[in-house]
Amino acid sequence: MSMIEAPSPNFDDRALPVSMIVLHYTGMNDAESAIARLTDPEAKVSAHYLVKEDGTILRMVAEDKRAWHAGKSHWRHITDVNSASIGIEIVNPGHEWGYRPFPEEQIDALIPLVHEIKERHGITRGNVVGHSDIAPMRKQDPGELFPWARLAKVRLALPRPSKNLMDPGWTDAGFLLALERFGYDVVDKLAAVVAFQRRFRPELIDGEIDGECRCILLALLLPKPQGDE
Repeated sequence: MSMIEAPSPNFDDRALPVSMIVLHYTGMNDAESAIARLTDPEAKVSAHYLVKEDGTILRMVAEDKRAWHAGKSHWRHITDVNSASIGIEIVNPGHEWGYRPFPEEQIDALIPLVHEIKERHGITRGNVVGHSDIAPMRKQDPGELFPWARLAKVRLALPRPSKNLMDPGWTDAGFLLALERFGYDVVDKLAAVVAFQRRFRPELIDGEIDGECRCILLALLLPKPQGDE
């Protein structure tokens, strides 16, 4: 896979083995602005890779180093997500600057990149996540327009459950316990539910725990996700 080297000085040593991939959007006006920020020592942010809209991939931090992309975050009992993850920035202006669909060329480049990283580190599909999954109170990226289904189709992310769905009838408190078991930080109930919906039911993000949300979450907790073909 061809890459452009664009080294960032913003990294340090890992304290944990790599077990996650975190996908972000850049949330800036253009790629050049994002690259400038991610390589600016004053900004103190970085990622391992950046994928431009035309599919060009930049390598910014070596995978054995801890890039500074996740911020304060939490996933499946890991709180030092930077130490345990590979961060990939995907160029998109984001919700603040004109959020738009991700071009085919961009996702066509992202998929083999995620595949190689996943294989190299033995990462499970359930640990390929978005920034909003690990920081629901702060982040929305990569957002509801990100084509998770394309990654799921090639077993690079969990599918949205779609078969044999059953409503377990959990109370809201029961749903939040299950959501925490799945991996989310549920300190802020509304933020956690919105993040879950953004990832697994993006057509309706209202923060309400309903029967469909309960069905989807129950299916995700089963040994084999019910959306797999």
